Amino acid sequence: MNKTALLVITLLITTITGTVNAQNIVPPAGRLAIVADGNSPDPDDLGATAVTLAVLRATGLEDRLVHYSHSCDLVRGNRISEKAEKERHHLMQLSCDVTARRWGGFDNLVFYDAIWQKKETVKDLCNAIKASSAEDPLWVIEAGEPDIIGLALKASPKKYHEFVKVITHHPANDDAGDFYTWQQILDFGVEEVRITDQNINLKVDLEQWDWAKNHSDSRVQWIWTIGKIAEVDNIVKFQKGKWDCSDAGMLLYWITGATNGGAMDASVTFVKNILLDYVAKYPEPKRKKKKK
Repeated sequence: MNKTALLVITLLITTITGTVNAQNIVPPAGRLAIVADGNSPDPDDLGATAVTLAVLRATGLEDRLVHYSHSCDLVRGNRISEKAEKERHHLMQLSCDVTARRWGGFDNLVFYDAIWQKKETVKDLCNAIKASSAEDPLWVIEAGEPDIIGLALKASPKKYHEFVKVITHHPANDDAGDFYTWQQILDFGVEEVRITDQNINLKVDLEQWDWAKNHSDSRVQWIWTIGKIAEVDNIVKFQKGKWDCSDAGMLLYWITGATNGGAMDASVTFVKNILLDYVAKYPEPKRKKKKK
């Protein structure tokens, strides 16, 4: 094969690959709400929150997010102390606020603490439910216990519930409610959207995130940092040596089509490509040196 033919083939493959990658971001109609925990013993929501917000920004979908709350484990268990749980509340708020500020695009969104701002959290999610219709459904990502979702459904008129779709990937969340069982959530008339366990591809060895740790862009470094904080957490042992953003897999499923062929096996490489493409196009502004 001569060099000209090889060049043509290479260009064709590059073009096709680029087209496929561009078409991967095909979110369904509707708005997005995310209810996470992070105050429970497992700290994985620290990294998942940062990845979720950064990916939304990088794909231009940040305006579709109408509700985000964290610390939705409403009753503290004996696996985490009162003091350690309080620290988690602050860490989850940092993951939300710092990521949103550094990546931009979330100025009109309030990140609620589901325990410390319970009334406001339920009201905000309830309002999102009441804005739903067949043409503009609400997709709720269940990244923690289902109780806040149940309270918001109870507070909202039943006529809107058929336009609510709840995405879940693990029974550890579904079955952990202190006030609502998973079946009770379904009994409100919402649509269950169950996908495969996202820990399979998104709870990985730390080395798979070295690209973020060593990146020159501090926005990318921040994401690695907050995920590393979860890894060195001394409450649970099963995160040791792992960088875990498994709950972000539900967001990756949503942005790639959800029930219309959404990816249930998105990997760290998929996240990496999205984020690095964005920071390459929109580099951090350089700070002007102060005159001496």
